[in-house]
This record gives sequence, C-alpha cells and structure tokens, in this order.
Amino acid sequence: MTERRAISAPPRSSGPPPPVEHLSPADLFIAVKTTGRYHRQRLQLLLDTWISRNMQQTYVFTDGEDKELRKRMGANLINTNCSAAHNRQALSCKMALEYDTFIKTDKKWFCHVDDDNYLNVGSLLKLLSQYTHTQDVYIGRPSLERPIEATERLGSTETVRFWFATGGAGFCLSRGLALKMKPWASDGTFMATAEHIRLPDDCTVGYIVEALLGASLIRSALFHSHLENLGLVSDIHNQVTLSYSTAENNRNTVNVKGPLSVNEDPTRFRSVHCLLYPDTAWCPSPWRL
Repeated sequence: MTERRAISAPPRSSGPPPPVEHLSPADLFIAVKTTGRYHRQRLQLLLDTWISRNMQQTYVFTDGEDKELRKRMGANLINTNCSAAHNRQALSCKMALEYDTFIKTDKKWFCHVDDDNYLNVGSLLKLLSQYTHTQDVYIGRPSLERPIEATERLGSTETVRFWFATGGAGFCLSRGLALKMKPWASDGTFMATAEHIRLPDDCTVGYIVEALLGASLIRSALFHSHLENLGLVSDIHNQVTLSYSTAENNRNTVNVKGPLSVNEDPTRFRSVHCLLYPDTAWCPSPWRL
C-alpha cells in the first residue's frame, strides 16, 4: 500500500527539471544573419549588447566586406558573397553557409537568429540542457497556426505538410539532427532543396527535418519574433529571444521600464541588456547598484 502511494505521489514542481546535459557557451554555434545595409542600423546594437558577451561563439553571416566590422569580429564575420537581395535564393544561400560552417566545427548546437533578435544565452543554455545534442532536436516557434504546405517538384507533383520554426524568432538544431540533414543541406545542396520546394530558408529547414527525416519541431514559447505582440511578453529574464519593429506607424517592442527613454532606446534592447547585466559599463546608474 505504501509502495503504491509512493508511486502515485505527485511530482514535486520545484523549479525547472534538472539538466540532461551540462552545457557551456562554448558548446553553441550562434549564427546571425544580416545584410550590408543593416550593419550600422541593426548589428551595431547587437554588438553593443548580447554579442559583446558572446563574441567567441557568435558568427555573423553577411553579404559584403566591412573593414570596421572585420576589425571588431575577426574571423567570426563571414562574408558569404551571397546576393544582398531579400529573396528566396539569397536567404537560402546564407543559410547554406551557416549550416556548412557549423558542420565544420565540433559544436553541439546550431542556433540561428536574425539581426533584429536579442538572444539571452543564459536562458538558451538552460533550455537546451534539457535535451541531448546527439538526439534529434529542432526547437523554435512556428509563426503560423497550421502546418505549411509545399509542392515537391519530383516527376509527379506531391504536396507535403510540415511545421517550421520561423527564422525571425530564432531556432536551434542539435548536432545529431544537423548531421542527418547532410544529404539535403551540405555543400550547397541546401539551396537546391529550397528551390525544389520553392520556399524560403526557414521553411526549408522544417521541410528537411519534418518531411524528409520524420523528426518533429519542438515548439517553445520562449522564442519571439516581431510578428507577435511583443508588449505582452512578460518575465523578460527567462525568454530566449526577443525582437522589435520600430516602424513609425507600427511600433512593436517589449515593455521594459528603466532610465533609458524610448528615444534613447527605441528597440528596448539596451534596457533589456541592462536588466540582465546591470554591471555593463554604459548602463545608466539606477541599474548599476
């Protein structure tokens, strides 16, 4: 009787589950996708905030040479020589290089973010440590409420349905799963795969993982893109990614109180950074207590 009671006792919900695998920042390969015209406008902000604390594991993939950026990032700035257009081919050209560069390293996790994402590496490590990098793990946030449909152009025209994590919120792939993707992703085959289904880079990742390999996207509400109402995001400390849109008629940012005004910090990323790392030299004194 006592045995049965012990078995049916409710699990203790004191905090997050213990890590399955202990991870350090050195286990991550973080790819940031950008383009020449956003080097000053967007990338500068990331370099001043989260990238500054994660220089070693962050690789910036762009489409043109930039002396100033090269001085700051060294070999971690990767000029893809892809087109600067924002079309399917140009985007999948960059993703193909992100993938190939990761495969050449010995890192356990590949994580992709856009140049309008704030990445909280501490939260990311906490999340990924609940999985094993040798398992099939594809984690992120879908932007659609239903799976996407793609038409495969192989002799007969077949329709496939699958989920994908939106690149605008960031996503991660375990090394185990990334290696299985090789036939459709390595050495430029990623671009051919994207052409085959005529969909953008982030959809193509979902297609390879779900439709071709039979693995499933793990949804996480800790990833955020500018496609959602960011003003509703609470518990900033625990989120993995944040985003923003500062279009005049459609401002969409997280709500962070603090001494930096909206004029000084329109994206709210500096305020988020000071909230997480109050010892940062440029943070106003109320944060540096």
